[in-house]
Amino acid sequence: MIKKKKGLVIVNTGNGKGKSTAAFGTILRAWGRGMRVCAIQFIKSEKGKWGEVKAAQKLGIEWISTGDGFTWKSKNLDETTALARHGWEIAQEKIASDEYDLIVLDEFTYPLHFGWLDVSEVVAWLKEKKPLMQHLIITGRNAPQELIDFADLVTEMKEIKHPYKDQEISAQPGIEF
Repeated sequence: MIKKKKGLVIVNTGNGKGKSTAAFGTILRAWGRGMRVCAIQFIKSEKGKWGEVKAAQKLGIEWISTGDGFTWKSKNLDETTALARHGWEIAQEKIASDEYDLIVLDEFTYPLHFGWLDVSEVVAWLKEKKPLMQHLIITGRNAPQELIDFADLVTEMKEIKHPYKDQEISAQPGIEF
């Protein structure tokens, strides 16, 4: 059997914790192999100095945050939508440039799920423009079926037990942010 090589489209979805964390671990693995990597976050504010952002800066990994915070707390959904669309424009530029071996679109399922971006148009664009050997990881809850069908690898994170709900334990630096 001949095994072919191609850049994978990977989707980490589901209600459980670990979707972004798994993607960031893959960024480190690829970076350690000398691959050119980039991350674009669609929900986290560009003002946030999360642990992953600090680490990326120290390592020289390109990291772009295009959101305005937690979408469900947005005071201006038109602005939040515009930021997501702007993030997609940046992502399109980075993907089409063929300057990266791995790009992570963190929390990208939310603009798709909320209808801020048309899933069919995004998938059609990726089919046409994503370089053959480039890997793309997309994270977030509620991945649309059309994206799941397009992807090469889909993992669903399932919540079994969570410290916030089950034990009233607050978010921990270095673990959640």
